[in-house]
Amino acid sequence: MTADRPNLATAARRLVATLAAVAFPALLAAAPAMAATAPVATDCTTDASTACVAAIVMDEENNFVPDVGVTISGAGFEAQVTTTQEGPVSVKVPEVGTYTITLDEATLPDGLFPDPTEREVTAQTGSTARGAFTLGDEPVGSTPSADPGATGGTETPAAGEEGSEEATSGGFSWSSAWQKFGLGIRLGLLLALASVGISLIYGTTGLSTFAHGEQFTLGAVLAFMGVNMWDLPFWVAAALALAICTATGFVQDVVLWKPLRQRSTPLTQLMIITIGLSLVLQFSIQLMIGNGSERILSANPTSMTIAGITLSSWSWTSMAVAVLAILFIGWFLTRTRIGRATRAVSDNPALAAATGINPDKIIRIVWTMSTGFAGLAGLMYGLSVGTFSWNTGMQILLLMFAAVTLGGLGTAFGALAGSMVIGIVVEMSPLIPGMPNDLRYASALAILILVLLLRPQGLLGRRERIG
Repeated sequence: MTADRPNLATAARRLVATLAAVAFPALLAAAPAMAATAPVATDCTTDASTACVAAIVMDEENNFVPDVGVTISGAGFEAQVTTTQEGPVSVKVPEVGTYTITLDEATLPDGLFPDPTEREVTAQTGSTARGAFTLGDEPVGSTPSADPGATGGTETPAAGEEGSEEATSGGFSWSSAWQKFGLGIRLGLLLALASVGISLIYGTTGLSTFAHGEQFTLGAVLAFMGVNMWDLPFWVAAALALAICTATGFVQDVVLWKPLRQRSTPLTQLMIITIGLSLVLQFSIQLMIGNGSERILSANPTSMTIAGITLSSWSWTSMAVAVLAILFIGWFLTRTRIGRATRAVSDNPALAAATGINPDKIIRIVWTMSTGFAGLAGLMYGLSVGTFSWNTGMQILLLMFAAVTLGGLGTAFGALAGSMVIGIVVEMSPLIPGMPNDLRYASALAILILVLLLRPQGLLGRRERIG
């Protein structure tokens, strides 16, 4: 009987790990459902620094159709509105760029059909970009013109006019592709800044942490609270947010990870702990800022066009900051003693310890740096995209894992390369005919699956012999 006890204990641990792995997707799926949709103003008024997007739904007699659900999304922003009989419904968007207007077919009146259900418009400051839909008695493929009677602001050109390619559904233009490529570079740089921490943690400890997405969100949340709740100047709030995010990694290793390492806790149990930590942080953030979308800075940033790509000034700033931070990470890992020690611990912890390196000290530095860079990435994301919410990190976490898997788990430079590929693919995938804008994140999951099937070690990873 005594000899059977270890087997029984092992079986119990495996059972707990299996149940947790099965329950985790359900918990993640249920979490966003608990968040109520934030109220959205539907009377956007344009000025020199404001960009608006309007949805127009009419019948064949040019009467406005009420009670139709409309989703306006793009550049990380999403708003859900309902049409009225009074006229178009419009929302203020955080930055210039391409936005997708999608009709909720379940809310359409019986017997009426849209001529497509989705349109793309280009928002510009000082104007309202309008997407018009005409409901007919049967499905048609014609493209309606923009609202004939709308006033106030510059309209998106109607089909057949110069520049109408931006307002039609499914149309391709090189200018739109180049703009989306720029958005992909922005997303890739921010992903690289965040996902390099996941890769370093995995390389030094073998642990895949599911709480890294919440560290990403925490950077934006603390900056938002500093500016809007504590009335701090932005740069003071940003510095405080980064300091707190960096400190959380240090505290986590002191309180959680080092004691668990000393007890030789298996990686499966450690991973389950990161899942629990993720949920705790996620709903703590929800308690702090609520269910809706928030903006760190209320004022709309000015737009800048560089090399034919139009982005907000904060987007260009965030890209520059990300590049500088990534260059610092590369210099740190290759040119400093601690960086070389980090790579040594990642390659072979036992051999590194035999040469006089303290693995616990290196792992603590890695945790501290990783959470700090994740907070910086979240802060830059909140500024460049314009809005964030309590579950933004959970949405970005899939892209982080896809990036580090594509580049090679445990390799920092692989995470940088994988992030750029994932960012560009995610932003440019809606250019594929028939690909809804809401499914662009699914392309990252497709890449993740293909990499695991064809090259499990990733682009820059090494093959390892097992057994």
